[in-house]
Amino acid sequence: MLPYGLFSWVDLSAPDPKSAKEFYSQLFGWQTDDQLDTEGNYIYTLFRLDGRAVAGLGGQSEELRKRGLPACWTSYINVESVDDSLALIKTFGGTVLMPGMDIMTAGRMGLASDPTGATFALWQAGTHQGAGLFNAPGALTWNELATRDLPAARRFYEQALGWTFERAEGMTSEYYLIKLDTKVDGDHDADDDFNGGLLALDESWGELPSHWLVYFAVNDTDEVASRAKGLGGRLTVEPFDETAGRIAIIADPQGGAFCVITPS
Repeated sequence: MLPYGLFSWVDLSAPDPKSAKEFYSQLFGWQTDDQLDTEGNYIYTLFRLDGRAVAGLGGQSEELRKRGLPACWTSYINVESVDDSLALIKTFGGTVLMPGMDIMTAGRMGLASDPTGATFALWQAGTHQGAGLFNAPGALTWNELATRDLPAARRFYEQALGWTFERAEGMTSEYYLIKLDTKVDGDHDADDDFNGGLLALDESWGELPSHWLVYFAVNDTDEVASRAKGLGGRLTVEPFDETAGRIAIIADPQGGAFCVITPS
């Protein structure tokens, strides 16, 4: 079982799941495993890499489609009890956007936002433990909060989820590494106790609101960025070098934003 507090899963909510499947399958080489109900209706897609689940995909609700909202990636945090964690989130200034609900036998989820407005999900595992592969090309490797109020975000996640933080040196913006003491013990792919990062948004980011961003590892950031453009995506930030590696921020054809990184 993956440890408490770990980013264990990510999924995309898209207006057109069929088109999203085509884009990400061609970009990352993911295989698709569609989940259907007893009447054969589409529910959800598991993206797999070499047979192991790496991410998910679902359709938007009718309300969101009518509002014309873009696709959106959501980061899931592994917890022992969704309901208990949502209570702590509310106590320490977060907002519960969706109370705990069972996803058949897969697990229980909830949706919340932190005091700076960034949305994230909680996951209480049932038959679905989370991703089966991390930190490999085509797999989830990092989750990053870009926030308008970094001190408030640090206090909240420390109190609500028990995370600790370490200031990262040599970064172009103020940045803190999220540390998770249980990660090395629970994650078979872990060789450190880092669990993501917190980035301070300043005036140079314009009016961009606080948000969580997902990172997928790749062998060649420039090649993947070029391929994304050829598949109808666009680069919101061209490839650049940072301490952690070479990074690009991409929007898929339906507006879903994510990062790719070739680790240094």
